[in-house]
Amino acid sequence: MPMDAQTLIDCWELGRRRHPLDRALLLYAAAAPGEDPDTLADRPIGRRNAALLRLRRSLFGDSLKSCIDCPQCGEQLEFALSADALLERAASHALTHAQLGALRVRLPTTRDLASVAAETEATNAARKLLARLVEPAPADPGYSEEELTRALDAADPCLDLTLDLSCPACNHAWSAPFDVPAYLWDEIDTRARRLLDEVHALARTYCWSEEQILALSDVRRRAYLERVLG
Repeated sequence: MPMDAQTLIDCWELGRRRHPLDRALLLYAAAAPGEDPDTLADRPIGRRNAALLRLRRSLFGDSLKSCIDCPQCGEQLEFALSADALLERAASHALTHAQLGALRVRLPTTRDLASVAAETEATNAARKLLARLVEPAPADPGYSEEELTRALDAADPCLDLTLDLSCPACNHAWSAPFDVPAYLWDEIDTRARRLLDEVHALARTYCWSEEQILALSDVRRRAYLERVLG
């Protein structure tokens, strides 16, 4: 069921001061209302990303417009992604581990990311995270960190949604991560603030409550706003 205006405002109010990882779990709970929220921190990150992409599609549509500055020349690139295309990467069945030779590597979860969130150096964080995922952790795993990472990406293609980009101005090519929870939260923040402005305008004019205003359909609410602001 799509998130209605009141639920979106409630979600925004709860999440606006939370850590990004806790905010991602809040969005995950909204995307999977039938799931036990206490278990979501232990679900693989790729499954969380897929759930958030489906929530985003239901709220804002398939197209995800974005922009980024070229790290080489500073040119701003504008582009659009497709939620449907990104969801095609999602694993067809729910895996919890990847297999690399004799090694069993657990797919990372939000709880795993939280365990290294205090690390200020990305390389150390990645190393500690990978060590946490190998079960049981051998003295010498016999595989490089790159091989372990590739095995995880193969098992869960929605785990790391990295974009391959190329600058039309200088032809510089690079890769950039696509942070699904952060992108969705920015859109929810923008929508929530717009809704609050609409509630403010209509409440001042008609003395309606927030609940009454948010219960209106988008079409009817905008029709009233046109009369108030026009």
